[in-house]
Amino acid sequence: VQLQASGGGLVQAGGSLRLSCAASGRTFTTYAKGWFRQAPGKERELVASISWRGSRTYYADSVKGRFTISRDNAKDTVYLQMNSLKPEDTAVYYCAAKYSDADITRLPTYDYWGSGTLVTVSS
Repeated sequence: VQLQASGGGLVQAGGSLRLSCAASGRTFTTYAKGWFRQAPGKERELVASISWRGSRTYYADSVKGRFTISRDNAKDTVYLQMNSLKPEDTAVYYCAAKYSDADITRLPTYDYWGSGTLVTVSS
Protein backbone atom coordinates (compact mmCIF):
# COMPACT_ATOMS: atom_id res chain seq x y z
CA VAL A 1 0.00 0.00 0.00
CA GLN A 2 1.57 3.20 -1.11
CA LEU A 3 0.93 6.86 -1.55
CA GLN A 4 3.66 8.22 -3.75
CA ALA A 5 4.27 11.96 -3.76
CA SER A 6 6.11 13.62 -6.62
CA GLY A 7 6.68 17.00 -8.21
CA GLY A 8 9.02 18.60 -5.72
CA GLY A 9 12.16 20.44 -6.72
CA LEU A 10 14.11 23.65 -6.56
CA VAL A 11 12.30 26.86 -7.51
CA GLN A 12 12.94 30.55 -7.08
CA ALA A 13 10.78 32.65 -4.82
CA GLY A 14 7.62 33.65 -6.65
CA GLY A 15 7.63 30.51 -8.73
CA SER A 16 5.20 27.61 -8.88
CA LEU A 17 5.22 23.86 -8.44
CA ARG A 18 2.53 21.21 -8.69
CA LEU A 19 2.75 18.23 -6.39
CA SER A 20 0.98 14.96 -7.14
CA CYS A 21 0.22 12.00 -4.93
CA ALA A 22 -0.85 8.77 -6.57
CA ALA A 23 -2.13 5.66 -4.83
CA SER A 24 -1.08 2.10 -5.45
CA GLY A 25 -1.87 -1.20 -3.79
CA ARG A 26 -5.32 -0.14 -2.68
CA THR A 27 -8.01 2.40 -3.48
CA PHE A 28 -8.24 5.70 -1.64
CA THR A 29 -10.99 7.27 -3.71
CA THR A 30 -13.38 7.48 -0.72
CA TYR A 31 -10.72 8.70 1.69
CA ALA A 32 -10.12 12.29 2.66
CA LYS A 33 -6.63 13.36 1.70
CA GLY A 34 -4.18 15.93 2.87
CA TRP A 35 -0.84 17.53 2.20
CA PHE A 36 1.54 18.09 5.08
CA ARG A 37 5.01 19.52 5.29
CA GLN A 38 7.95 19.35 7.64
CA ALA A 39 10.79 21.82 7.60
CA PRO A 40 14.13 21.06 9.29
CA GLY A 41 13.82 21.34 13.03
CA LYS A 42 10.08 21.86 12.92
CA GLU A 43 7.04 19.71 13.50
CA ARG A 44 5.02 18.31 10.66
CA GLU A 45 2.09 20.57 9.86
CA LEU A 46 -1.04 20.38 7.79
CA VAL A 47 -0.90 22.47 4.63
CA ALA A 48 -4.18 21.60 2.94
CA SER A 49 -6.79 18.86 3.00
CA ILE A 50 -9.80 17.80 0.97
CA SER A 51 -12.84 15.62 1.62
CA TRP A 52 -13.33 12.54 -0.47
CA ARG A 53 -15.89 14.15 -2.75
CA GLY A 54 -13.85 17.32 -2.95
CA SER A 55 -16.69 19.38 -1.50
CA ARG A 56 -14.70 20.56 1.52
CA THR A 57 -11.20 21.92 1.64
CA TYR A 58 -9.00 23.34 4.34
CA TYR A 59 -5.89 25.50 4.07
CA ALA A 60 -3.36 26.60 6.63
CA ASP A 61 -3.37 30.37 7.00
CA SER A 62 0.19 30.53 5.72
CA VAL A 63 -0.79 29.17 2.29
CA LYS A 64 -4.29 30.56 1.77
CA GLY A 65 -4.61 32.28 -1.57
CA ARG A 66 -1.40 30.72 -2.87
CA PHE A 67 -1.94 26.94 -2.73
CA THR A 68 -4.82 24.92 -4.15
CA ILE A 69 -5.61 21.31 -3.32
CA SER A 70 -7.61 19.20 -5.76
CA ARG A 71 -8.27 15.56 -6.47
CA ASP A 72 -9.10 13.30 -9.38
CA ASN A 73 -10.81 10.21 -8.03
CA ALA A 74 -10.74 8.55 -11.44
CA LYS A 75 -6.97 8.56 -11.12
CA ASP A 76 -6.96 8.22 -7.32
CA THR A 77 -4.61 11.16 -7.21
CA VAL A 78 -4.49 14.33 -5.15
CA TYR A 79 -2.69 17.47 -6.24
CA LEU A 80 -1.26 20.55 -4.60
CA GLN A 81 -0.78 23.55 -6.86
CA MET A 82 1.66 25.92 -5.19
CA ASN A 83 1.98 29.45 -6.52
CA SER A 84 3.87 32.50 -5.29
CA LEU A 85 6.25 30.27 -3.41
CA LYS A 86 8.28 31.74 -0.57
CA PRO A 87 11.54 30.55 1.02
CA GLU A 88 9.56 29.64 4.13
CA ASP A 89 7.65 27.08 2.08
CA THR A 90 10.83 25.01 1.90
CA ALA A 91 10.11 21.61 3.42
CA VAL A 92 9.53 17.97 2.71
CA TYR A 93 5.92 17.62 1.61
CA TYR A 94 3.93 14.50 2.42
CA CYS A 95 0.54 13.30 1.31
CA ALA A 96 -1.77 11.27 3.52
CA ALA A 97 -5.20 9.69 3.51
CA LYS A 98 -7.81 9.13 6.19
CA TYR A 99 -10.78 6.81 6.16
CA SER A 100 -13.16 9.12 8.00
CA ASP A 101 -14.27 12.24 6.19
CA ALA A 102 -14.82 13.97 9.51
CA ASP A 103 -12.42 16.62 10.74
CA ILE A 104 -9.93 16.63 7.89
CA THR A 105 -7.74 19.13 9.77
CA ARG A 106 -6.29 16.84 12.42
CA LEU A 107 -2.91 15.30 11.58
CA PRO A 108 -3.17 12.34 14.02
CA THR A 109 -6.35 11.11 12.34
CA TYR A 110 -4.65 10.33 9.03
CA ASP A 111 -4.25 6.60 8.53
CA TYR A 112 -1.92 6.25 5.54
CA TRP A 113 1.16 8.28 4.77
CA GLY A 114 3.16 8.57 1.61
CA SER A 115 6.80 9.22 1.01
CA GLY A 116 7.84 12.84 0.94
CA THR A 117 8.96 15.08 -1.85
CA LEU A 118 11.38 17.92 -1.17
CA VAL A 119 10.45 21.47 -2.11
CA THR A 120 13.22 24.03 -1.93
CA VAL A 121 12.45 27.70 -2.56
CA SER A 122 15.45 29.94 -3.05
CA SER A 123 15.36 33.66 -2.32
